[in-house]
Amino acid sequence: MSIKQKAIQGVVWSAVQNWGSQAGTLIIFFILARLLTPEAFGLVALANVFLAFMQLFLEQGFGQAIIQRKDLEPEHLNTAFWINLSIGCGLSLIGMGVAGTVARSFDQPELVPILRCFSVLFVITALGQVQQSLLERKFEYKAIAARWLVATFAGGVVGIGMALLGFGVWSLVAQQIVYAALGTLTLWLCSEWRPGLKISVRHFRDLFGVGMHIMGFNYLSFLNTKANDFLVGYFFTPAVLGYYSVAYRVLNVMTQMLVRTSRDVALPTFSRLQEDPERFRRAFYTATQLTSAIAFPTFLGMAVLAPELVVVLFGEQWLPAVPLMQVLALMGMLRSITFFKGSVFIAMGKPSWWFWLSALNATLNLLGFAIAFRWGIFAVTLASVIRAYVVFPIGQLAVSKLIQEGLGKYLRVFIAPLGSAIAMATAIYAVKQPLSQYLNPLGLLVVCTLFGAAVYLIMIWLWAPKLFQQAIGIARLVVSRPKAQG
Repeated sequence: MSIKQKAIQGVVWSAVQNWGSQAGTLIIFFILARLLTPEAFGLVALANVFLAFMQLFLEQGFGQAIIQRKDLEPEHLNTAFWINLSIGCGLSLIGMGVAGTVARSFDQPELVPILRCFSVLFVITALGQVQQSLLERKFEYKAIAARWLVATFAGGVVGIGMALLGFGVWSLVAQQIVYAALGTLTLWLCSEWRPGLKISVRHFRDLFGVGMHIMGFNYLSFLNTKANDFLVGYFFTPAVLGYYSVAYRVLNVMTQMLVRTSRDVALPTFSRLQEDPERFRRAFYTATQLTSAIAFPTFLGMAVLAPELVVVLFGEQWLPAVPLMQVLALMGMLRSITFFKGSVFIAMGKPSWWFWLSALNATLNLLGFAIAFRWGIFAVTLASVIRAYVVFPIGQLAVSKLIQEGLGKYLRVFIAPLGSAIAMATAIYAVKQPLSQYLNPLGLLVVCTLFGAAVYLIMIWLWAPKLFQQAIGIARLVVSRPKAQG
């Protein structure tokens, strides 16, 4: 099977994984948002900041190094597994010990038992990291899809059941633990690899040579994302953090569904094309342009229809999250065309570039919060979006240098999707106002979505017929894959 066929097959199963699990996650999230209070979501969001920070010490970058490495030996896998597991056990003990101190620092005593329960997730996560990387390296996204779908469904059933029985915030805690445990168990059932005892310092150095830059990126990525949750939780109330975390949750789920499907397959695909610049460049262009053609209209449509989306999906008690969702939609558009740069840096042997770009992101993120927090949560969110747009051209210049293509030529591929998406959003806004007098929020959401989709497709067909035909061709190839295999 060629790299192109493997990549397309990987995209299919990655789409099943991401769209299936994220759609399930959204449905579960919508139900729980109606059963639980913003304060409950705020407490768990605060606990997840601690969880994410501690997991930084578990993420050694070994997973990406395993995927990227050409000459992978059994000792590489054994070394990565036992180091990860040792760190996971240590982090669990530390997490249980410092839970009280963390809770007191936020003046939230309810956090203590939540943090102690979440500490077991370090061991659970460590047990599945190597298996996950091996499956990705082999393009076995069918097994990965099974993992996430089973875990999402089971975690959701437990969470919703407990919420209906009145367990409150513990519904969210149990959902995460069941999700992680079943996900790891499924990985072990799907993977044939089992750890051996033969490890070595040399193999550790091989992995850490790539992994140390990725580990540094993970620390800085935390500052770019979870640091804001920490600061919002410290300077604002749990309810405000609940609104903020829900708005970001919608952004992250949409990014997972629209972008990560292709991004997950990009690293192994780009790694195999690193010595063929022309094919590498074509693969990169195709991945980013097709992703933007889907993401641009989706995020702009979300911005226009955010009030109706919140009322229909979450309930009126979550309306304060609407302006946050609208401004974050602008970040979602940017993410769709920058999400692949990490895969490019790693595949081309430049993970240090990714690290320094992330350092700039983290510095500006903290600076933006320090300036904006006195004007409230909307200002904080807006500052985060502005920071992303300031850093964007720097990152894209670095990517352009690696793929040996001018920045201007690369950016031109996004003109048609962006122009068509803006036309679509304008059309939706124009019809939304008069229709709101006759339709309820659900009816308005359905009618405007269908109308907007029609406008966008017509615009793309007229403006970029080649892109339109390319998308149809890939869709046909995806649909024909099962027949070819049979």
